[in-house]
Order: sequence, then C-alpha cells, then structure tokens
Amino acid sequence: MCLGIPGRVVRVDKEKRLALIDYSGERREVSTELVSVKPGDYVLVQARFVIQKIPRKEALEAIRVWEKSENK
Repeated sequence: MCLGIPGRVVRVDKEKRLALIDYSGERREVSTELVSVKPGDYVLVQARFVIQKIPRKEALEAIRVWEKSENK
C-alpha cells in the first residue's frame, strides 16, 4: 500500500511540468502532469506525482499526525 504524502508547493516550472514540494523541511521535485498547482498550494503526492490539492487546514493536520508518528 502506498500513502499520499502531504506537502506545500514552493515553486512551479510550467514548461517542465514540475513542482518543488516542501515536506516539513525536506524538498523534492514532483510531476504536475495530473494536477495543475501554484506556489502555496497544499497537495498530496504519490509516486512523485501530485495526485490531489487539499485544503490548508487538512494538510496541516495530516502533517502534524505524520510528524507525530515519526517521533514514536
């Protein structure tokens, strides 16, 4: 089973259809082939593809739970 990982869009390269996503300090480039995004959007990423935009409140809660589970 794969989980969608929540993150915040930092930068978008429209020509290459890539976005730089911040995952609580760790940054990675992912594809925006499936979903159009802009800086500041919160998204779910799976297999290096943005699969869904999510509301800020929902994203921050998911990030909080994710970080809490990593600290156990």
